[in-house]
Amino acid sequence: MCLDDLTHSRRDFLKLSAVLSAAGALPLLSSLQARAASEPDAPVRIGYLPITDATPLLVAHNNGLFEAEGIKAERPVLLRSWAQVIEAFISGQVNVIHLLSPMTVWARYGSQVPAKVVAWNHVGGSGLTVSPGITEVKQLGGKSVAIPFWYSIHNVVVQQLLRDNGLTPVARATGKAIAANEVNLIVLPPSDMPPALASKRIDGYIVAEPFNALAENLKVGRVQRFTGDVWRNHACCVVFMHEHDLTNRPQWSQKVVNAIVKAQVWTRDNREEAVKLLSKDGPNRYTPHAEPVLSKVLAPAAGDRAAYLADGAIQHGDWDEHRIDFQPYPFPSYTEELVRRLKDTLIEGDKKFLADLDPAFVAKDLVDDRFVRNAIESVGGMKTFGLPDGYERQEEIGA
Repeated sequence: MCLDDLTHSRRDFLKLSAVLSAAGALPLLSSLQARAASEPDAPVRIGYLPITDATPLLVAHNNGLFEAEGIKAERPVLLRSWAQVIEAFISGQVNVIHLLSPMTVWARYGSQVPAKVVAWNHVGGSGLTVSPGITEVKQLGGKSVAIPFWYSIHNVVVQQLLRDNGLTPVARATGKAIAANEVNLIVLPPSDMPPALASKRIDGYIVAEPFNALAENLKVGRVQRFTGDVWRNHACCVVFMHEHDLTNRPQWSQKVVNAIVKAQVWTRDNREEAVKLLSKDGPNRYTPHAEPVLSKVLAPAAGDRAAYLADGAIQHGDWDEHRIDFQPYPFPSYTEELVRRLKDTLIEGDKKFLADLDPAFVAKDLVDDRFVRNAIESVGGMKTFGLPDGYERQEEIGA
């Protein structure tokens, strides 16, 4: 496949849409039920994409944290697209995944997938990268910007940025005219984004790390804005698990979440080591990324922050955000605000189910926070993650 093959991304989106339809999900759910019946004590089977969002799951495996909890874990399975992640999860091939937070809303309420969010995997960790000659969001008018998926926090945030700058997000087929005040959004896998930017097939992209850092290292793009500087400490990917495991294997589920939370604590305290274990030169070769690219995200140089403040990639310096950080508690206020914003976000495909969703209901029904609360308390409470005690917050969203 050519890295700039935009039709491939369209096919991938259509495949995922089919998988997450009632008819498409049914045979996969039948497979899930059969697997659960035949293997009631299945080990931890992680499915992941090679992005920094997967860090806690990979650290937990690498550091033997699942085994330390007394449960078995197989080697994580690297998947190449969100369609592959969802298909492997719904069919039961894997039982613990990191998934784009808006995609969990689509899976549970658009497709009735019996699964729940049990924790956040990380906060921040994404950015809007643009061609080197672009210095303002408004310069994206009449151009194309790639997103990793319609149901992603990236899509929500970039559309806010565009509207705040007088631009209208649209979804036009390749070759169709784009007005000067419009920005055409297209779906691309993260790994395809830097080559597409370099070849000028697109003029920007918004995505998880380390693909923003990769564009910087290759000198094919610059970070225009970090998403965590628009929506403070937003979740990007969350930990998604089967409801039957949470109901029928509560002790096992607790141990899974314990290991993931401990992995987040370890990563916060050992960022350089995390870079090494995640890199293509690490013992498990979890990702194809080089250490310098991962370091720019997980353990950036002291001068990076000042440079981003100077050129506007960071505009809320008082928020004191890390480029990526780790905090596992799924705040209800975030889920509620996410549902409200999804209703007004341009999304290709059938999104009628969003109209009837009550944000408060979704925050309680989509998320099962029993296990993560226990896990957080076992490592010293929210202060371990640099946060005040308590499980409530107010969302801070700026321009």
